[in-house]
Amino acid sequence: GGGRGGGFTVTTPLYYANASPHMGSAYPSIAADALARYARLQEPAGSVHFVTGTDEHGEKIAESAARAGVATAAHVAAVSSEFRSLWEKLDVRFDHYVRTSADAKHQSLVREVVGRVQERGDIYKAAYTGKYCVGCEEFKQENDLEEGGVCPIHRTPCEERSEENYFFRLSKYQEDLEELLANNPDFVRPEARRQEVLGWLKDGARDFSISRASVEWGIPIPGDDSQTVYVWFDALLGYISALLAEGEGLEEACERGWPAKVHIVGKDILRFHCVYWPAMLMSAGLPLPGGVYGHGFLTKDGLKMGKSLGNVLDPVELVDTFGADRIRYFFLKEIDFGSDGDFSEVRFIDTVNADLANDVGNCLNRTLNLLKKNCGGLLPIDSSAIVVDHPVRAAAETAVRTYPRAMDVLDFNMACTSAL
Repeated sequence: GGGRGGGFTVTTPLYYANASPHMGSAYPSIAADALARYARLQEPAGSVHFVTGTDEHGEKIAESAARAGVATAAHVAAVSSEFRSLWEKLDVRFDHYVRTSADAKHQSLVREVVGRVQERGDIYKAAYTGKYCVGCEEFKQENDLEEGGVCPIHRTPCEERSEENYFFRLSKYQEDLEELLANNPDFVRPEARRQEVLGWLKDGARDFSISRASVEWGIPIPGDDSQTVYVWFDALLGYISALLAEGEGLEEACERGWPAKVHIVGKDILRFHCVYWPAMLMSAGLPLPGGVYGHGFLTKDGLKMGKSLGNVLDPVELVDTFGADRIRYFFLKEIDFGSDGDFSEVRFIDTVNADLANDVGNCLNRTLNLLKKNCGGLLPIDSSAIVVDHPVRAAAETAVRTYPRAMDVLDFNMACTSAL
């Protein structure tokens, strides 16, 4: 489990406080919430830590706020509260919510970790010239880009930038990372994602810049106010700072639920979680998480969702129309966690009607109402009195065994099916 005292810590990504939440952020939160509820059935009270929150620093956020004509702090506060209110609507019951730009405990933890990594000799200063994508907030290798230096994710040409930055010696941890993946095949799941990470390591873990000279909206580098901490080096540490009370630091982290049992993330941010993050933790002398689960992307009616196509699935509208339980059920049952999944309203309504209204609804209606009517609401027979090979008993026992096996490996589809 989690920290020294056992327990279970599960995290969603810290959502980027750039724009309103979309279904792509609601999806991993629903999954993490289902997992946290399952853990709470087994762990002692108070030992399950479900962590979520918002990642609020970086150039892209400052630019969005400037375009909207609002102060950056007000912009991120408004977006963060939209996430919180959506989680409430979806009945996502987190234990810890961190805001990277507003929580003093987070800022001081980031400074503490940068200090530790500096002491380890893993930070150095160097000049760098390269192609920079503001959308990704990272320098790109030529072979990551499409023709004309275009970022394949944001479809925009990257800028040529020269900066003197602080770098993290990721290359020093190449062998440790290879060993981690070899000795712990479950560290990255599902298997297709693990192969992707092994491929990146094969290409070589390159040192990456952990500061930005041109970005003011961030945490200053300890000892050099002219630079701020790179958004990913800052945001990943939110998983730990979320667990702490004000005034606590690395000393307390392991008593508070670190290491996490599992990080649930989208496959687009896998490299940061499976290559950068473990190396940062090794450098800071912190225990590693149990693993990372990379889920797929959502499409709508078979098409990639996007503002330009006007087919974005608005989770607030969806929950207002159909209610949280139906939405939670559909996304957990109908999408194979780890693969890309499609939402179509017709399939959604058919699934919910067939499974929840007809099967579960009718079953409850017939059993509970008939019990009330004929037996005064009491069970007429003790299950131990039923013959051992009774088909109802056999079906119940199989389902009870299947459900935890499915949940333990984050197979939500199988878990839902076994419960029906």
